[in-house]
Amino acid sequence: MMNSLSNSLAAADIAHSLHPYTNARAHERNGPLIITRGQGVHVYDSEGREYIEGLAGLWSVAVGFSEPRLAEAAARQMAELPYYHTFAGKAHEPQIRLAEKLVEMTPEALTRVFFTNSGSEANDTVVKLVWFMNNALGRPQKKKFLSRIKGYHGITIASGSLTGLPVNHKGFDLPAIPVVHLGCPHHWRFGAEGESEAEFCARLLREAEETILAEGPETVAAFIGEPVMGAGGVIVPPDGYWSGIEALCRKYDILLVSDEVINGFGRTGARWGCEKFGFTPDILVTSKQLTSSYMPLAAVLMTDKVYQTIADHTETLGTLGHGFTGSGHPVATAVGLENLTVIEERDLMGNAARLERPFQDGLRAFRDNPLVGEVRGTGLIAAIEMVADRATKRSFEPLGKVGARAAAFAAEEGLLCRALGDTLALCPPLIVTEADVGRILERMGRALDRTADWARAEGLI
Repeated sequence: MMNSLSNSLAAADIAHSLHPYTNARAHERNGPLIITRGQGVHVYDSEGREYIEGLAGLWSVAVGFSEPRLAEAAARQMAELPYYHTFAGKAHEPQIRLAEKLVEMTPEALTRVFFTNSGSEANDTVVKLVWFMNNALGRPQKKKFLSRIKGYHGITIASGSLTGLPVNHKGFDLPAIPVVHLGCPHHWRFGAEGESEAEFCARLLREAEETILAEGPETVAAFIGEPVMGAGGVIVPPDGYWSGIEALCRKYDILLVSDEVINGFGRTGARWGCEKFGFTPDILVTSKQLTSSYMPLAAVLMTDKVYQTIADHTETLGTLGHGFTGSGHPVATAVGLENLTVIEERDLMGNAARLERPFQDGLRAFRDNPLVGEVRGTGLIAAIEMVADRATKRSFEPLGKVGARAAAFAAEEGLLCRALGDTLALCPPLIVTEADVGRILERMGRALDRTADWARAEGLI
C-alpha cells in the first residue's frame, strides 16, 4: 500500500504531468513509479523498494547513482560560475577543458567540438551543419540524409525525421526533412529464408548503393547510424556492414555520421562503437554517458575538413547562426569533465569489456525459455526478443503487450529494464560488478519464467 506522501505525489503527477513515451490515459489509470533516490547500480521508489537499474536510467548513468565526485564538481562550479554562454566568442574553462578532453578521447581525425544540451539537439545540429557546409561548397542540392529503419537519432523535427521508428513519426507529420530510410541490419529478423549473414550483409550494401544511385549521389549529403542500434532493439550489425557503408560513403562523397549517444565511452566493450566496428566517421555525436546524465549535455565532434568549410562560411556570412543558451554550460561541462575522469581512473570502459562474456553468455542461457526468440548484444548492452512462435519468429499481436508484462514482472523481481515492443533491453551502469551481473541474470530469469507462465495462461503460447 502506498504511503500518504506517495499517494499525494502520484495524484499531483496524474493531475499535472504529460510524460514522454507514455500512454497518457493509461498513466491516469495506473499512476507513476516514483523514484526517490539512487545509490550505485540501485534506485529506490517512494515505498522503499530497491531495484537494480538495468538500463542505467536511459542507457546513460555510467558511474552509477549518487557519485559524490560529480555532485562536488557541480557544487564547485555553481559557486564559482553557475552560468555563462559561449556565443560571440565567449568561453570558460570547463567548456574549454572538456572539448580538449573529448578530442583526446575520440578517434584521431575528430578535432572540433560543438556542445548542445541533448542528443536530439546534437543530431539536429548535425543536419544544420551539413546543410550549411554544402551551401558553402556551392552544392545546395546535396541535402538528403540516409538513415535506417529502426535507427534512433532523437525526437526534434530534424532528428525525429532521421529516426526510423513509426512511433516517432505517427501523429507528428514526420519525416519533415529529406531523409531516406535504408533496411535495418538485423539478420535474425530481416534475413531472407536460407540467406546467410554474409549474404544478408551484401544485399543490404547493394540496396544502399542502389538507393544512392536512384536518389542521385549529388543530392545525398550524409549517412547517419548508431554503430549498435539502441532504442530500435539493440541490433548488432553483421560483420562487414560498417566497412561496406564507409566504402560507399567515400565512393560517393557522402559524410559518415556515427551516432554514439548510447554507444560511446565503452558501452559496446570498446571505447567507441565506430572503433568496435572499424570505421572512421566524419562526424561523431555523444551524450548520455558523457555526464552519466547527471547534467544535460551532448557534443558534436567533426573532422578538420568539415570544420574548415564551416569556418570559412562563417567568415563569409559574418557568424554561425546556430546555438543554444546552454551550449557548453559551465556546470554541465564541469560535471562531464569529472565524469570522464572517474571513467578513466576506475577503468570503467575496461570493466565493460571484462564483463562482456559473463553478461552476454548469461543472457544467452535464456534462449531455452519458450518465449525467447533471440538474445543479442555486445559489451554491456543487450536485448531479449520474445516471440509467439520461435520456429517462425512470429511476433505477438498486439505488439508490446507481452513486453510490458515482462518488464512489470522484472520490476516486481527488483530489476528495471525497458520494453521495446516485445523486446527487453538491458544496459546496466558501467560500474557493475560480476556479482551485480549475477543478480541481474537471476532476476531476469525469474521474470521470464513468470512471463512464460502468464503467456500460457492467456493462451498466447
